Amino acid sequence: MSLRQFYPKRNSRRAVSTQKLFLLYAVTVVAILLQVSYPLIDGETLRVVTIATVYWAAGAMCLHAWIAYGTTYALTFLSSTFLYALLIEQIGSRTGWPFGTYEYSGSLGYQIYGVPLVVPFAWIMLAHPVLIAARKVTRNWVFLYGGIGLAAWDLFLDPQMVLAQRWSWSFEGAHVPLQPMIPISNLVGWLLTGMGLMAILNFILKHDRRRVATSTAVPDFFLIWSWFAGVVGNIFFFDQPGIALIGGVIFGLFLIPYLFLLRFGPPATF
Repeated sequence: MSLRQFYPKRNSRRAVSTQKLFLLYAVTVVAILLQVSYPLIDGETLRVVTIATVYWAAGAMCLHAWIAYGTTYALTFLSSTFLYALLIEQIGSRTGWPFGTYEYSGSLGYQIYGVPLVVPFAWIMLAHPVLIAARKVTRNWVFLYGGIGLAAWDLFLDPQMVLAQRWSWSFEGAHVPLQPMIPISNLVGWLLTGMGLMAILNFILKHDRRRVATSTAVPDFFLIWSWFAGVVGNIFFFDQPGIALIGGVIFGLFLIPYLFLLRFGPPATF
């Protein structure tokens, strides 16, 4: 019989550097402050802030992906989401499928064949936290849960941008409940394309790849903030209680199971 000395397995996840955390939090704070300023400004300042908000928020999410999951993960997420969103928007704006007939104004800056460059980055800023939430809540239905999350978020985004004249719809017939300016086809289109994006990301991005001892606090906060700002902004600043109600209820139904599992569920592996 031999005696073996036991060495407990070391935690392979190293601590995040202070500089990286500062950068992540600083970019996130800027994105949030830009959103806070949105209902307080107008004109050219509002146009610039609208574009800047998306880029800063997308930057925060990409920074979190890089810090938490590594360079390969972050670049794969960024490139895949950007190309998918650009392709979908090109098809949608030209054919009317799957969202319906719509047209972007020139106020969103540089365009790629009629689609503003900022638009794919709007997909990027929500796809990362939504994917994290979907993977926490379900294993086999990530595509569906994530697609619902992206569609629910658009219930806040689309009416706000239409009211600001960033894009416009041409349609007759059914509209989203309490949102007469948005066709029901847009909600269906977002659900379908959101499920497609989530299925792709869930397939190509590996699970449990965190190499540093960081949390999902930043993307989690961004999801909660998106819900809170959508409800409060539409009630108290934009005078759109219908948007606040339908968006708040559906996005809340997406968010609550995730928040419950964060508080009471097993430790996150993603």
